[in-house]
Formats: sequence, structure tokens, C-alpha cells
Amino acid sequence: MATATGSTLQAKLISPTLTVNDVKQSTKFFENLGFAVTERWDEPGQPLGVMLQAGGASIGLSQDDWKKGRDRQKGVGMRLYIGTTQNVDQLATRAKAAGLKLDSEPYDTEWKTRAFDVTEPSGFKITIASEA
Repeated sequence: MATATGSTLQAKLISPTLTVNDVKQSTKFFENLGFAVTERWDEPGQPLGVMLQAGGASIGLSQDDWKKGRDRQKGVGMRLYIGTTQNVDQLATRAKAAGLKLDSEPYDTEWKTRAFDVTEPSGFKITIASEA
């Protein structure tokens, strides 16, 4: 069994891809958090997906094709944790000024970091926090 220090996988990056209800709306959400679109995939008149980047972090978004039903719940049991060296209070202020509704105002964590929480329009939970 691998341990954190002796694992067989030496990953340098993880880049989740989220299947979302409305890729345009979700792209705008992440842009309002400070991400920039680096790639875009479209069919004529229909966005299929994007890759977004902020610093060294990247997130993919893909449009739900609804084959599993339109009532499929997204983001259950999952939270994206985004660490930053930036001032979390300033990031929260910018996110609110861009029109995002915070789930929580910036708060001090038990790990001696500062964080705030938001929910992406399809239901994915996100925490943005300072590094310890």
C-alpha cells in the first residue's frame, strides 16, 4: 500500500473537469472568481466545454448532454479546495463586486488560514483559502 511519502504516483497537477448545466453560466462564474479561459470547444451555436486557468490551477467545464436526465444533481459529496497566497478578503470582495453570492464571508479556519466558500451554478462547492 502506498503512503503519502512513498506513493508510486508522483503527481504534479490535478485538473478536474466538471459536467455543468450551463457551460456559459459556469464559465462566467469562474471568470468572476479570477479564472481565465485558455481553451474552448464549440459546435455551431453550442458551447461544449472550456478549460480555465488561474495561476497553476486549471479546471475543465463540459456541457451536460442530459443523457442521465435533467434532474441529475451535481456536486454531491465533493468540494474543490483552491489554495492561494493572495489576500482572501480582497478576493472575496472582488468576487462579490463581480456579482457572485458567497456562501460564507471570509473566516479564520482551525488550520490558521483564511477562507471563503461559494457554490458554482450547477451546485459544485468551492472553498478558496490562504495557504498555512
